[in-house]
Amino acid sequence: MGAFNYRNGQFFAEEVNLRDIVVRYGTPCYVYSRAELESNYQAFDSAYTDVSHQIFYAVKANSNLAVLDVLARLGSGFDIVSGGELERVLAAGGIASKAIFSGVGKSSVELSRALEVGIGGFNVESEAELDTLETIARKLGKVAPVSLRVNPDVNPNTHPHIATGLKESKFGIPVDMSKALYVRASQSPYLRMDGIGCHIGSQITSIDPFVEAITRVMELAQELRAEGVNLQSLNLGGGLGIRYKDEIPPMPSDHAAAILPIVRYSGLTLNLEPGRAIVGNAGILLTQVLYVKSNGGKKFVIVDAAMNDLLRPALYNGWHEILPVTIDRTIETAICDVVGPVCESADFLGKSRSLRVEQGGILAVRSVGAYGFSMSSNYNTRPRAAEIMVDDNLCYLIRAREVVHSLYANEARLP
Repeated sequence: MGAFNYRNGQFFAEEVNLRDIVVRYGTPCYVYSRAELESNYQAFDSAYTDVSHQIFYAVKANSNLAVLDVLARLGSGFDIVSGGELERVLAAGGIASKAIFSGVGKSSVELSRALEVGIGGFNVESEAELDTLETIARKLGKVAPVSLRVNPDVNPNTHPHIATGLKESKFGIPVDMSKALYVRASQSPYLRMDGIGCHIGSQITSIDPFVEAITRVMELAQELRAEGVNLQSLNLGGGLGIRYKDEIPPMPSDHAAAILPIVRYSGLTLNLEPGRAIVGNAGILLTQVLYVKSNGGKKFVIVDAAMNDLLRPALYNGWHEILPVTIDRTIETAICDVVGPVCESADFLGKSRSLRVEQGGILAVRSVGAYGFSMSSNYNTRPRAAEIMVDDNLCYLIRAREVVHSLYANEARLP
């Protein structure tokens, strides 16, 4: 979180005072640090310099074109999960051949479009999807590059909503079903079965689940090679956690130190799909205090950002640090819930926080670069926030704040 710091009681993003951003762009707004984005990407890239590898940033974490552009310039590939994300990558200057298409429910239209633009690979998650992809490739006269996403049945010890490698999960193909599918599909002239991989979940703060999963996948890879399946790549997935509160997640270098001894001499190119670990701590959400009220001894700080702007607290009970943009020691510290204007009891950004705050003050919600804006909505007909990118002492509007009339521009009244 090095890009965001206090200086003489004022909170800065790199060399920009966050209060100046509020004056210029209003609230709520997301602010990202280019330096933090680049540093986090390079931490992954440098951790694996000893082996052939490629980073595929998970677009779902934060899909703003400027974020994708920064990463594309660094050489990143992209992990996409929809046709819309593919178009975003292309619009941002990304290369289709450096994109991998994941997800359990790719439509025929999406598969066709990806093949037409020369997608780098498909992470296939079911036999039915593989059959559909083969049919489309045959019609287009193309060969589809395929990795099967194997479900290793490993518990990542994370929130149940973001655990994806267990047997009861909708994701991936069970290990015991994968071998026969590889052998059969490798006979097709329209499928190139050249990869294998897994992704066991998100916000994982221990190395052990990664080691267990990769060990199981490597065992299968060795069996497949013995059967004549010509594997070229091993997808390690993503999921490395970040610090929100008091977690001590492994660094990318720790991840590499544990994984490389298992895969170093496999001859496979390693593909990694980090998202949160690259962008999570590179973003904050600025919000203004509308009112301060007490209900029977309970103090509430009502701000202009809400669950439609940041869903993680309501959806996952996610914890985010909340800080005043200006430290004013003349204001008495109080324990309070920071809540938004949306008509839901789940509409909160933080509970039981110790804050010096008063009406009109500005708060910064930290570690929201991942699954912040990308999960935002227009619930309660609320325009989505502006997004700003800070680059040293400059700041750029990378997404304008929505206006209300645009929210119903595609709707029509009855005649």
